[in-house]
Parts: sequence; structure tokens; C-alpha cells
Amino acid sequence: MSLVLSTTYHTTFDVSSSIVRSYFLGHHQGALNSMRKILSNIGLVIECRDSRVPLTSTNPLLEQSLAGRDRIIVYTKSKLTFFSNKTRLKQKQEHLLQKWHAERSGRTFDPDEATASNTHVVFTDESEPKSIQLLLDAMKDRAKAADTLTGLRALVVGMPNAGKSSLLNSMRQVGMNKAKAARTGAQPGVTRKLSTPVRVIPEDMEGGIDQGVFVVDTPGVFVPYVGEVDAMLKLSLVGCVKDSVVPWEILADYLLFHLNLRDPDLYGEFCAPTNNAADFLDAVAMRTGKLEKGGTPSREFAAPWIVQQFRKGNLGKFCLDEIDDESLQTWARKGQAGGGADEKISMNQARKREKAARKVRGLAKKAARDGGA
Repeated sequence: MSLVLSTTYHTTFDVSSSIVRSYFLGHHQGALNSMRKILSNIGLVIECRDSRVPLTSTNPLLEQSLAGRDRIIVYTKSKLTFFSNKTRLKQKQEHLLQKWHAERSGRTFDPDEATASNTHVVFTDESEPKSIQLLLDAMKDRAKAADTLTGLRALVVGMPNAGKSSLLNSMRQVGMNKAKAARTGAQPGVTRKLSTPVRVIPEDMEGGIDQGVFVVDTPGVFVPYVGEVDAMLKLSLVGCVKDSVVPWEILADYLLFHLNLRDPDLYGEFCAPTNNAADFLDAVAMRTGKLEKGGTPSREFAAPWIVQQFRKGNLGKFCLDEIDDESLQTWARKGQAGGGADEKISMNQARKREKAARKVRGLAKKAARDGGA
């Protein structure tokens, strides 16, 4: 890591507690209701989580609503977490997540075992057909075990913009050699209702798969309330929350914090190492020509541009969540205690908390106005 002796990097990020911590929309609840109605016909749940936020993109609401179904957890966009698929750190983190999921489901993790019962976690990227084939192979094993005459039905679920529709298209391309069947976009909310079943694996009578495997695409579902501000910032930074819900300049500041934690050289083409988001954005604006009249740097335009660069993998490829034994144990304790980003609360509780948060924000704004009068 590059270090400048005069620069001391922040190890914590201070942000106002007034940041919105709810993005649970009407069509999210509608999607949950629709999923529950067809659950009796579903033999497999494919839960997508963003590899850049493997813990924070967990949705306890989906786990509760779809409990009792066989499940494969798919970490999407894995190519955005590391420059190389063969790095030791990548392999170590994937191993830790596989082991963690196995232990949480009461199984003994065996990394050398490749049977269907042990294929619990898959890491994919839509640009890597081999990673998609690993998922399809796991689904074939489930289809053989299900032994249904009408074909296995799978439901692909996850947070908004976690890569569900892109994954479905990739499965159809690799499994059936056919064009995409689902619309995709950079913003969450492209999929608003459950799709009709899409065949991704053909019929294979000799292989024990009658009628093939079908996947139903679903809208992304957010959690009713995000317990920690840091988690809301992570989800916003990777695009699970609609842009503008959290101000761009705050996201750019949070991005700078993470870049400094890893290597300030990641933004070296724009400016020298800094903890100051205003200096960072001014430098980005000057370097990219995002200027106002008179040549003044425009932070308003620089902030969304630099965040988009991170989302494309142009500012380093890394997890925003820490993945090590201690972090995984802490996350598990949060879930058991009913706190933190893994918090399991009712819809009424979520509404009350968001109402209370709005009241706090209102009082803070009033105090600021009164203080400036």
C-alpha cells in the first residue's frame, strides 16, 4: 500500500444518522406476496447476493418468506471483487463464505466434495461462462434429486440490482444457447413483477431430468429497515438503492474512505492522497472536465461520475465487507441478537423506526435553521 507520511487515513467513517435507512417500496411487498403464492410449485430458491457486499446484501426478509425450500446462494458480480480469479485472497474469502454457510445450515463443510448436497454456494460473473456452468451443474443435481415429471421450477431472488435478471439471461445463454429473456438495467427496479418460467436447462431423459429446469425471475426486494448507517451506504454505493436516495457527494466521500483503507494509489490519476472529499471531488472534476461557468469544479457532476467508475471496477476491485473469521462470527451474533444489518424486524417495527428517524431529521433541520437565524 502506498503511504504518504503527512497523511493519516481515517479508520472510521463519520456520517449523519439522518441518512435514509429504508428503501422498501410497494412493489417489493407485492413481489413477496406473489412469491408466497407460487411457493408450492417451487423446488429451488436461487438467492443472489452482490459479491462486493456479501454480508450486507443478505436479506432476512427473503429467508423468512421462502423458508423450507432447497436453496443455492449465488454471489454475483464476483469479477468486481478481484482483478484475478486466482488470487489467494479471493480463494480464501470464498472458502470462508462456503464454510460459514455450511455451518449455519448445520452441515460439515468439505471443500473436496462436489456432490449436489454439498453445492451450497456458487460464485458467478455473467462474463464468465464457466462460473455460470458451475451453477447450472448444481441445478441439474437438484433436478435429478427432485425427480419431477414437469421439470424443476426455481425462483431467483435477492436485493434490488443484485444481478438476478443478468444471471437468468446468462443461465439461458449457457444452458440453452438462446438470447436473453429478461430486461436489465443499471438502476434497481427494472423488474417489477414475477416473470413467466424461463427454461435454462433442456430436457435430459437419460440424465434423469424430465422437461428440464425453469427459472422465474422476480423483482428485487429490499429490507424494511437497515439497522446500521454503514450498511445503507454500502448498499447505495454498489447500486442496490436507487441513485439520489443517498446524496452523491456522501457516497463519493464514503468511496474515498474505502479507497484509502486499501490503497490511495487507486485514485492517484486524479489527486494526491487525501481524506478531504471536497478536494477529491474538485480534483476529479478538473481531471475529467466537469466544470461550471468560469472553470469552477463541479462536485455535483464529479460525485456520480466517480461512483460509477467504482461500480464498473475502474477504481479497484474489492469487497466493502470484511470477510474473515472474526467478521463472520460478529455477523452471526448480530443476527442471533436481532441487531445490525442482519436484523429481523416486522414491517410495523420498520415503519415506526423510519417515522422516528424522519422526526429526528426534521428536528435537526429546524435546529439548524434556528441556529442560523
